[in-house]
Amino acid sequence: PRQPRRPRPSRRPRQPRVKRQRKRWTLRRIIKTVVLAVIGWVLLSFVIFLFSAQFLQDQVDGKAKAALNQPGSPIVSPTNVLILGSDLRAKGTKEPGAATSGPSRSDSIQLMRVGGGHGSKLSIPRDTVVEIPGYGLGKVNAAFAFGGAALSIRTLRSYLGIEINHVIVVNFDKFPDLIDSMGGIDFTGGCVISKINGGFANGGYTLRLKAGTNHIDGKQALALARTRKNECNASDNDLTRVVNQQKIINGMRSRLHSPFGFIRWPFIAWSAPQTISSDMGAGGLLGLAATIGVSGSGSPAVLKPDGAVTLPDGGAGLTVSPAYRERQVQKFLDG
Repeated sequence: PRQPRRPRPSRRPRQPRVKRQRKRWTLRRIIKTVVLAVIGWVLLSFVIFLFSAQFLQDQVDGKAKAALNQPGSPIVSPTNVLILGSDLRAKGTKEPGAATSGPSRSDSIQLMRVGGGHGSKLSIPRDTVVEIPGYGLGKVNAAFAFGGAALSIRTLRSYLGIEINHVIVVNFDKFPDLIDSMGGIDFTGGCVISKINGGFANGGYTLRLKAGTNHIDGKQALALARTRKNECNASDNDLTRVVNQQKIINGMRSRLHSPFGFIRWPFIAWSAPQTISSDMGAGGLLGLAATIGVSGSGSPAVLKPDGAVTLPDGGAGLTVSPAYRERQVQKFLDG
């Protein structure tokens, strides 16, 4: 017999699809998204900086660390930082007498005081005559050639009568990479024509800047920091170079705080630690950067010489009167 057909199960009626409403971009939501993006960008920059500083930064030697005075707590305590720029040239340079290995002199010498409400800078011209411990009278930049950062610390501490808590040695060979990571900087000054390492004609670099404000890249900034003879202005000298170096630092700081610089923070965070050697690790450098951000670094000052003297080796050096030096040091400590 034929089996009766089983009744087909009744189909459930289809439920109408409910369209999800997209969230509207209200002003409050836009602000929240922007704030979260900014916080994420800052945190990313910090992580990159910490990694680069901890694993890719070079450390000064043990003698330099031993020569430093014990620093206090960052931000709340005044801290004196010695910044040295070595004149060691890249291999292949054709500049007469330029050192590419071994001892080199400090091409720039600057002290920075930050923390505890202080913010000041003092530059010492490289030809200033000082007493170098163990070597007698000589130009202050020779201390770095004789005994590296350690002897520079001891020399300047004795000459100025102040404590030095940290030291940073700038690697000029990598310095252009830092400027380029910022997208360049603005420099305002007079006309400049200088030939570094013999100029383009001799395999070096020729710098040409018009009077006024110029946007310069890393190679131009390095050439400017090294310029002693300016074919565009014969009156320029080593003091002019010190002033230009301070302008470059101020230009870097302005770029760092600009909206365009903020966009490039991760690139800057990667390059900055690799441009220097210091006694500080990642945490110390980050603390120093935070201290500078809070207290600033003050208006730059130069220890201007008032005379000249012939050194025992026959070279000429610049002298600074003790009274003037004491006044400038006191301004630095009070700033």
